[in-house]
Formats: sequence, C-alpha cells, structure tokens
Amino acid sequence: MPAETRTVPIRTSEDIVRMRQLVRERAIEQGFSLVEQTKIVTAASELARNTLDYGGGGEAQIEVLVNGLRSGVRLTFTDQGPGIADVEQALRDGYTSGRGLGLGLGGAKRLSSEFAIDSKPGAGTRVMITRWR
Repeated sequence: MPAETRTVPIRTSEDIVRMRQLVRERAIEQGFSLVEQTKIVTAASELARNTLDYGGGGEAQIEVLVNGLRSGVRLTFTDQGPGIADVEQALRDGYTSGRGLGLGLGGAKRLSSEFAIDSKPGAGTRVMITRWR
C-alpha cells in the first residue's frame, strides 16, 4: 500500500520546518483540500515538536498511501526518549509533563483519520497518524 516513503531526522527546529514542508507537498500531491492539508501539517508539527522537546529528537517517516480509490499520507514519529508513563493521561487535553498547553497529542489525534501510539517508560515513543483523502 505505501507508494512512497521518506525519512526525515528531527534534531532541530529547522528539521521540523523541513518536515512540515514535505508533509504539505505530499498532501498536495495526493489532492488534499487546503483544510485537509492544514490538519495533517498541524498534527505533524505538534508531533515533531514533541519528538524534539520530550523525546530528545528522533525521526519522522512520511509515507504516501494508495488504497484503491483513496489516497492518504501516513506519518510515523519515533524517538528513544524517556517514554510516556501514562498514555491515556497524556492524551487528555490540558495534561502536560513540560511547559506546553497539553493539547498536542490529543489535538493530533483529532486532526487525523487514524492514530496509534506506543510508548514505554525508558524505551521511547512511536506515534503513527494517517490522514485519508
């Protein structure tokens, strides 16, 4: 099903800007509306920022998906940071383990067609989102 995959390191704020641009380009190529583009780019930005700020950096994998008549973009963010002790709590709006507003994970979930997270304390975090057109 993946038609194209690209991996982008997330080590600096400039990497986040580059990753956002690549996500927008892939969404445009797949025929996403401006609203759909904005949703996936916003979710990507939140997750990349978490990867950098809380995970100490990592990578983003950008996949173009084609499944019959529908197409989409799947993003996978991975880091080897401290992990999330309570994922359910972290998904609640207003909860933050740092200095943020506590809207990133839950917001990214709401902006996505599909959302999955795997995190273990001391073993890093992997968040996968998909937005279908």
